Amino acid sequence: QVQLRESGGGLVQPGGSLRLSCALSGSIFTYYTMGWFRRAPGKEREFVAAITRNGGSTAYADSVKGRFTFSRDNAKNTVYLQMSSLKPEDTAVYYCAARNAGYERRTYTADYEYHYWGQGTQVTVSS
Repeated sequence: QVQLRESGGGLVQPGGSLRLSCALSGSIFTYYTMGWFRRAPGKEREFVAAITRNGGSTAYADSVKGRFTFSRDNAKNTVYLQMSSLKPEDTAVYYCAARNAGYERRTYTADYEYHYWGQGTQVTVSS
């Protein structure tokens, strides 16, 4: 059974940085296109970033473009979301998601397109 485990959340001041990690277990990591989503208090879950199976292509929400970097280490079955220049509006629970992509080589930005989800990790940006 596929399991996703996020880590790296916490409290950071505006302008600071954090790196989130998400490890996949229970299947072959390279089968999966990966994504990050977030849910802020009182808001719906929204797309943050996505990466293809081989890491060759990424996609970002406009709100994080240029500040966040999504990468993957297929040898470690892990993806990383490097977040910089954080703003209070980045405060949310961040969720890692995986889609069994078969032979597809594209990113996905809709949450219904993902098959597995982690429990989430809290990121709070506040002074």
